[in-house]
Amino acid sequence: MTKIEIINNPSELGAGTRGSSLGYDALKVAGWNKENDLLNRYDTHKVEVNNGALYEADPNPHAHRIAGITDVFRQTGEFLKAIQERGNFPVIIGADHSVAAGTISGLKMIHPDKRIGVIWIDAHADLHTPYTTPSGNVHGMPLAIVLGEDNLEERKNDPKEATINEWSEIKNMWGISPKLGHEDLVFFGVRDTESEEDALIARKGIRNFTVDEVRSRSISEAVNEACERLSNCDLVYISFDVDSMDPEIVSHGTGTPVDNGFTPQESAMLIKLLIERLPVACFEMVEINPTLDEKKNKMAEVSFEILEQTIEFIQQKISG
Repeated sequence: MTKIEIINNPSELGAGTRGSSLGYDALKVAGWNKENDLLNRYDTHKVEVNNGALYEADPNPHAHRIAGITDVFRQTGEFLKAIQERGNFPVIIGADHSVAAGTISGLKMIHPDKRIGVIWIDAHADLHTPYTTPSGNVHGMPLAIVLGEDNLEERKNDPKEATINEWSEIKNMWGISPKLGHEDLVFFGVRDTESEEDALIARKGIRNFTVDEVRSRSISEAVNEACERLSNCDLVYISFDVDSMDPEIVSHGTGTPVDNGFTPQESAMLIKLLIERLPVACFEMVEINPTLDEKKNKMAEVSFEILEQTIEFIQQKISG
């Protein structure tokens, strides 16, 4: 019988602020306060990371700490491979959103002949490259990594040769690039982008279901269209960044909060319908940062409820 296994990936090497590495523990505290042992019910594997590198000199201003992030990706792939070999379903609790590229890369390594679809529920497009990044933070680049995208058409930076080499290595991890087609990427809730990302989205026709559109059309109708777009995909990965939710409703307990996001109820329903209607093979939640939470641990508490419901949806799906 298929079981759920959890990967705790506390890497915040790709972030511009510290604290997202505490997201998993914040979820455990939220569960403990509810007398809910959800995160103790499943085998859990922890990626070993060197977040201490955040305090060291960094030679790659256009892709900070990319070598350490590459190592995190390799570990993630190995955990995913072992879970797959046991016939189980991976749920990942990630720190910053750069970790998602490691998850997608690992899925493609395991399923090289399968077409992967990605549902990206996020306030941000995360399509930057070393050639376009305004910050150098790799949590703004995960989708470009798996798309094998440089976006040289919008180039504004001149990365060092070492950075370019590291970038090529991370894009080509497991000897496969691209790992995702632009047509197999669907955004939900993206509302904070830079012009370089906007140009790429327009050029490649990447679909973004905005918060307003989802509300005006209904979640179910938007999900139906997303399913149609991904109908040729063999498996689907869902990435849920908690900054897709409205910080005024939840809290600012995430690295880059953006106003006018989804409500927790909308988020849970969106994930539920996607799991029901798509061949979902992996779910990931990222960017809980309790150090930034002005409402104590509110973001983790809300996210815990969404995670609990999501695991229930997954369990129902894999149990037939």
